[in-house]
This record gives sequence, structure tokens and C-alpha cells, in this order.
Amino acid sequence: QVQLVESGGGLVQAGGSLRLSCRGSGRTLMGYAVGWFRQTPGKGREFVAGINWSGASTYYADSVKGRFSIWRDDKAKLVYLQMNSLKPDDAAVYYCAADPTGVGNPGTDFGPWGQGTQVTVSS
Repeated sequence: QVQLVESGGGLVQAGGSLRLSCRGSGRTLMGYAVGWFRQTPGKGREFVAGINWSGASTYYADSVKGRFSIWRDDKAKLVYLQMNSLKPDDAAVYYCAADPTGVGNPGTDFGPWGQGTQVTVSS
């Protein structure tokens, strides 16, 4: 079973950018869809973006459309989430998760999950 590792979180000022990476460990992410989610204290995990197994289909939460981009580099075993024009409301722990069905849309039952990476946005 694939394991996922996130990286790229950090502290950024509002209006700034960050790029998160999700790496497959143990096996590649080829054939899997991948989703990015975020969670803040007291709130449930929220779908942010997803990409299907081929990269041909992407999905975004309304709150991030036009600001975030997801893409995959299967040779590098990575899925990226580019986050631009960050707002304080984007601050959260960001998780990536795999979808063995290859679909990657918000209705998918994702798993396994990575350990998360913290994104902090200062106003």
C-alpha cells in the first residue's frame, strides 16, 4: 500500500504563495488519484483539490478556485498543490490522500492519508 508524505508548509504573509508536495513512499502514486484536504481546530477535514490518476481531471473547492492549482509529476512520484493569493482563512494543516479508484473527486472515499503539513498565513 502506498504511503504519502507531505512537505512544503510554512509561514507566509497574506497574498503570498506556497507550494505543497505530496510524495508516494513505498510505491509510486501512478494509478492513484490524489486529493488535498485541510483541517483547522474544531472543524472537519475539508476537500481542497483533487486530481485523477492521469492528471486529465482536476477538482477544486469553490473557496480556492482561481488561486490554487493541483498537478502531478508521476516520474518524480509527486503531486503538487500551488497556493497563490493566500488568505488567513487558508491557514490549516494540509493533508494529501490517495484514491485507489483513480477518480479523485470530492465524493471519493480517500485513503491512505499523509501526516499533514502546517500552513500559517499572517495578516
